[in-house]
Amino acid sequence: MQQAKTPIVQLLDVRKIYTLGKTEVPALRGVSFQIYPGDFVSIVGPSGSGKSTILNLIGCIDVPTQGTVSIAGQRTDGLKDRQLTELRHRTLGFIFQSFNLIPVLNVYENIEFPLLLGPTALAPQERQEWLRYLIQAVGLDTHRRHKPSELSGGQRQRVAIARALVTKPKIVLADEPTANLDSKTGQSIISLMKTMNEELATTFIFSTHDPSIVANADHVIQLLDGQVVENALHGHGVPPKESP
Repeated sequence: MQQAKTPIVQLLDVRKIYTLGKTEVPALRGVSFQIYPGDFVSIVGPSGSGKSTILNLIGCIDVPTQGTVSIAGQRTDGLKDRQLTELRHRTLGFIFQSFNLIPVLNVYENIEFPLLLGPTALAPQERQEWLRYLIQAVGLDTHRRHKPSELSGGQRQRVAIARALVTKPKIVLADEPTANLDSKTGQSIISLMKTMNEELATTFIFSTHDPSIVANADHVIQLLDGQVVENALHGHGVPPKESP
């Protein structure tokens, strides 16, 4: 899927140091890689290897101590908070392992919510048609009025996937999206995300320990102690080198 000439995500010699009191803790040590539009990417490595830090940098939640992070052709260093917020809203969708749904809202309202947080190019009728499509695509058409408490874990994650896609982002970041699901449900969620990746050409980037996600990835980035130790394209079936 690496046909585009311009990467949608680029990290160049990225270093990230966190300060705890008087102690400096290096989280990333000179990380460089590129991700292209439509890629299905797994970032793997043991706890403390830098996976979450990389997601935070790509998600414009944090900025590097050194080096550059570029998202959709725009460098994030030097951007003000408002500009980072706009970049997140315009370009990124997020899927969390704890789902992070709003309890008082039903399925339709949870999915619609990001559209209410900022400007959107969708006209009212187009918005309704897009929401209807997403709800059907994730298999929740008969549950559109259910609250999160009335859904199974797999159904909640399907809501989270649709919510991440509702703003039509170029990139979806997923932090351990199958961690709280049984293996059968997790596999169905992976298949759903792969389908959405292929149908919508959305770039998916996962932080994961799940071998099933890694097996479906076309790009695997392996981390160890804040460094890239493997950067394999079309890495189907490449297992992570650590225990879950």
